[in-house]
Formats: sequence, structure tokens, C-alpha cells
Amino acid sequence: MKKVFYLSTCDTCKRILGKLSLPEDVMLQDIKKEHISEEDLEFLHKHTRSYEILLNKRAKKYTEEGLKDENLSEEEIKSYILSHYTFLKRPIFILEDKIFIGNDKHTVDALKSFFNE
Repeated sequence: MKKVFYLSTCDTCKRILGKLSLPEDVMLQDIKKEHISEEDLEFLHKHTRSYEILLNKRAKKYTEEGLKDENLSEEEIKSYILSHYTFLKRPIFILEDKIFIGNDKHTVDALKSFFNE
């Protein structure tokens, strides 16, 4: 699978995507227009072994709902991610057997290296 989950209105996602030369066979999925499916989320979970890694803890909705003060189970986190696009950390790149999650410097540098190999 070659897929990128991103948010088209997110400047950080746009900046990261603009720095990369993605092959034509990479599918881009704007998670606001087409929410992540349970099947895709399960695929990510299988490779990360954690829904918490996929949770966007910087989301306004995360703070507004007081979730940072909660001790959420993996199933609860899964449910939140499926309920609203903002709970999914972004961008997420699935490139065959490699997965890159989020926008921290280390992840972006790893993505750049992957495409420059």
C-alpha cells in the first residue's frame, strides 16, 4: 500500500507534501473529505501496535473535550479517531512496509531520506 493521510487545509501537511516528490502511485487521502476507514485504521494499528501513537493530542477538539485529563483505553482512542478526522495525527505516510507518522523534524527528515534513496 502506498497512501498518505493528510488534511488539505493544514499548512504543515501542505509544506511537507511540497518538499517531497511522491511517485504517481501514491494515493492521497484528505481525511476531512474522506475519513479514515476502520480497515485502514486497523492496518495502521497492526503496524504500530498502538492507537495512541495515531492520536493527535494537539487537536483543539482533544483539548475542548478534556481528553488530556482522561486515561483513555486503546478502544476509546480508536473510537475517537473514527468519530472525527481531527483526532488522527497527520500526515501519515504508508509506503509499502514503512510508516511515517506526524510532522516532527525526525519524521520529516526520515521521509526526505526515504525519497532520496
